[in-house]
Amino acid sequence: MVVEPEHAVADGRDRSPQPPRSHREVADELRSRIRSGELRAGRRMPTQAELADEFGVERGTVRRALRILQSERLLVNASKGSPATVASRPERALTGPHSRPQSTMVALAPRITAAFEAPHVEIDALCLTSVSLTLAMGEPLREIHAERIKPAKVDVRVLLPGRDIDLAFPALVDDMADDRPRRRWLAHRNAQVRVLRHNLLALRATHGIDVRVSFRALPFTPPVKLYLLNGAEALFAYYTLARRGEEIDHEYLELYDAQGTQSMLFPFGRGAGPRDTAFVEQSRLWFDALWGTISSELTITN
Repeated sequence: MVVEPEHAVADGRDRSPQPPRSHREVADELRSRIRSGELRAGRRMPTQAELADEFGVERGTVRRALRILQSERLLVNASKGSPATVASRPERALTGPHSRPQSTMVALAPRITAAFEAPHVEIDALCLTSVSLTLAMGEPLREIHAERIKPAKVDVRVLLPGRDIDLAFPALVDDMADDRPRRRWLAHRNAQVRVLRHNLLALRATHGIDVRVSFRALPFTPPVKLYLLNGAEALFAYYTLARRGEEIDHEYLELYDAQGTQSMLFPFGRGAGPRDTAFVEQSRLWFDALWGTISSELTITN
């Protein structure tokens, strides 16, 4: 009689069955094949059924992996019935050492949407007002309301400048002590915080998603913005100051300010190479240190 134990043992080692791969692990492997040239530019990918069989996963897992690669511009036609095609210029992908930066307005929404494919979404952001993040959240929220995606849990943490600091920018060109630009910025910041919090917490009532949204205040004006997505990606941009005019309190004023939605995002992906992996890990350590040390509870008052 042959006895087949639950976990076969050979050479004294326990060979437990491996857990199925996640869609991100499948995406990481396919991304590596595209970058190495094993999957050549312009060629069709294997079918979803073939990939599911190769990786030992459900076809839904493969579809989610392909959507990630399409959002990174490594694949085209991933959502259609026929097999996806490797992009003709994969070096233009949104992550990896050869990726090209794009403006926050263009690059952030598809990356946030891809992050919402995970069962547990974790998004950390450090920014000046959170307007870019609020705008980018619109796309995954529409996908959730259309019942095309449904994460089980969403955790969002946002670091913003505190209300009582001497804000470095926006500031008047001729009178840095004039408080009107700071008051306008504060009202804008508070409005974005309220909208972002409301839209995310509403997912509890409408879809039963476990949502936590937290904001903390920084004691300085951040010269950069940073978005961390599911511990797998870091999107980094500089706030570049420029002189521009704007009407405040019915008066035309010259300001030093930055347009955050136009800031160029530099993407870094864990697994896209040693440089990218190190940047993601160090960015998470930096964010966690700010969150746990010098930041304080955010006050949403004018």
